[in-house]
Amino acid sequence: MTLNKSILQLTRAAFALTALAVAANSQESSPATPLLPAAPATQQMAPVPSFRIGDFRLETPSADSPSPDSAPDASAGSDQRPGLVKRSITRIGQDQKFLFKGPFEKHNLKWDAVILVGTGAFLAADRDIENNIPHSHFGVYQAISDTAIGGLAGSLAGIYLYGAKTEHRHARETGELELETLINTFLIYTPMQLIAGRQRPDEGNDHGDFFKHHALDTSFPGGHAMFTWAMASVLADEYPKPWARALSYGAAFTVTFTRFMARDHWSSDMFIGTGLGLAIAERTFHARCNPEFESQCKHHQWWWKPMKMDVQ
Repeated sequence: MTLNKSILQLTRAAFALTALAVAANSQESSPATPLLPAAPATQQMAPVPSFRIGDFRLETPSADSPSPDSAPDASAGSDQRPGLVKRSITRIGQDQKFLFKGPFEKHNLKWDAVILVGTGAFLAADRDIENNIPHSHFGVYQAISDTAIGGLAGSLAGIYLYGAKTEHRHARETGELELETLINTFLIYTPMQLIAGRQRPDEGNDHGDFFKHHALDTSFPGGHAMFTWAMASVLADEYPKPWARALSYGAAFTVTFTRFMARDHWSSDMFIGTGLGLAIAERTFHARCNPEFESQCKHHQWWWKPMKMDVQ
């Protein structure tokens, strides 16, 4: 199926960002040119997880922190900063804990209802909707989808490469949070695919039955929607200019619509994929973003609720 090719493209994009992160981190390991000064472990306040806006932030800059886009202090020793692998595993573990707990928080129940009711409505209407989709131009729709995915992933890789090479902290944060969001998305997407095992349109008895497969290449949830909306949401939050938001969300909508029109997914697959992608991205962004930057990070603080958390 064509999803194999596109999931491979998304995976390659994530690995490309990973390679850039490792390359940048190896540059930081030199004692002469660390990119960020180390900060000792502190006890501070972080918000309760909420899918409404991403809920909380794990790091708060101190008064001695450099300006958002300034070069780092060359006098700081790189041996004080945790290794990239250890730091990434710790962050991902924290993310997964609160992402899986999030839907059961009282303040998220209304959003759970929106996702569940909406998905249920589309499940009931899936066959009627699919019967009205034309059986033509599949190749055109898939080519448009691949172009949108490639453009979005390429833009993110370019932003991170620029940040790593020029020590531009905002661009660097964008690349790191995009990579972290993709990993968080994959770790939720994978078990859902394995459990649901749903047949695609024009597969089996054309009813979209569940529990028919035990692999990742299945219909529910829509991986194209889930991954592209996650990427687009972080990009739009980091650079909340109207034109940037229009391009990022426009790319995500294009991928979702064209993959649906190519009959790769049912409408319910794409609805829940979109909702999950947005929720994971907002949660990850607001957990890790720096409010010093010109982003959406500082505009949602009044929604956060305090909760103590040990930060490294």
